[in-house]
Amino acid sequence: MLTGVEFRPVQTRKTFEEAVAQIAERVRHGELRVGDRLPSERLVAEQMGISRPTLREAVRVLVKAGVLEVRPGSAGGMFVVGDVVPRELVHRTQQLRLGEIGGVLEARRLFEPRVAQLAAAYATEDDFAALEETIERQRALLRDDRMPQSAEDRFLQLDLQFHLGIASATRNRSIMKLMRSLLRDLEIARDMTLHEPLAPAWSVEVHERTLAAIRSGDLDRVEAVMDEHLGGLERTWERESGRSMVRPVPEFLRPVADRG
Repeated sequence: MLTGVEFRPVQTRKTFEEAVAQIAERVRHGELRVGDRLPSERLVAEQMGISRPTLREAVRVLVKAGVLEVRPGSAGGMFVVGDVVPRELVHRTQQLRLGEIGGVLEARRLFEPRVAQLAAAYATEDDFAALEETIERQRALLRDDRMPQSAEDRFLQLDLQFHLGIASATRNRSIMKLMRSLLRDLEIARDMTLHEPLAPAWSVEVHERTLAAIRSGDLDRVEAVMDEHLGGLERTWERESGRSMVRPVPEFLRPVADRG
């Protein structure tokens, strides 16, 4: 299926790396799925504002990683053949420094609970079904006693897709754009969660409760579960990095349970 996905102009000097990252990101977020055909090489290069030879080099990397396949002929083109992007490929293009993650987590606490509350107001049964499907796919990965690397990568991608699904339910393109940017910057911190015992099981359980709260339309219930949801990654980052927030946290940003 020819996808209508569009790409943004490359804005760094690392044109090759960003071209790889943009295509990989769309696969990780579920916007490009197995069987989808990308727009033509000419159109993708124009959208990114890069040369076609540079795009071809990026495509070769993704072909080698098992994500894309280039097929010749009039019915050919660039096709998605793998729905899991190797984590090392994501990290190679990740430019966020570890010390900056605290600021990203702070921004997330301001933004994402409000997104979930807006989703509670606008979500449809189709949105709920899509979120439930993502949770079920995560749950299926927990049936093995020990996740192989490929399953961990898939689990993280499904986690990203769950949060994007909530943003999509708001019916607001600006919110979707902001959520994509936020999740890109959280890649390193999200990987840390799988180093913690039982973190994947907890993630599935909190996703189930998040979906139930959004479905209920109870904004206080949404606030409470999102507070717990975001707090898990914040505490993991503090343990893994050995750091805490670099400045005093305002009262309105503190987890509800910590407020006096």
